[in-house]
Amino acid sequence: MKKKVLAFGTFDILHNGHSFALKTAKKLGDHLTVILARDATIFKVKGEKPIFNEKTRLKNLKQLNIADKVRLGNLGNKYQVVIDEKPNIIALGYDQKFFVDDLKKVVDKNVQIIRLKFHKPNIYKSSKIRSKLYDKKNSCCHH
Repeated sequence: MKKKVLAFGTFDILHNGHSFALKTAKKLGDHLTVILARDATIFKVKGEKPIFNEKTRLKNLKQLNIADKVRLGNLGNKYQVVIDEKPNIIALGYDQKFFVDDLKKVVDKNVQIIRLKFHKPNIYKSSKIRSKLYDKKNSCCHH
C-alpha cells in the first residue's frame, strides 16, 4: 500500500524554503498531495490578501514538479480535505499554527503528524520577502 503524505500551505511567494519543505515531505512517503490555502481563508486567518491569487499560486506550485497532486483547500470545513485524501502522514511546516490543534481530533489515530524542520528561516520566509518587497516599493516611489 502506498504511503500518502499530505502538506498544507499558502505558498504565496515561492522560495527555496518551500522547495526544501516539500521535498522533505515527499521523502516521507510514496505520494505527496499539497493542499493550497484559499484566498478567503488566508484573508480570514492572516488579515491580509496574498500577493498572488489562488489560481496563480496553484499554477506556480504545480510547476515546481515536486508534489504528485496539488489542490485547493475547502472554503467550508477546512478538515474535509484530510478526510477526503486519507493520508498516512501529515507534514506541517515549522511555523504552521492555524487549524493544527483541531487536526488531531479529525485524523485517524494511526495518522502521523510530523513537523518539518525549517530551512534558513532568516532568509527563506515569505513574510520577510514580502516586507522587503514592500520596503523597496515604498522607497523607490516616495522621494
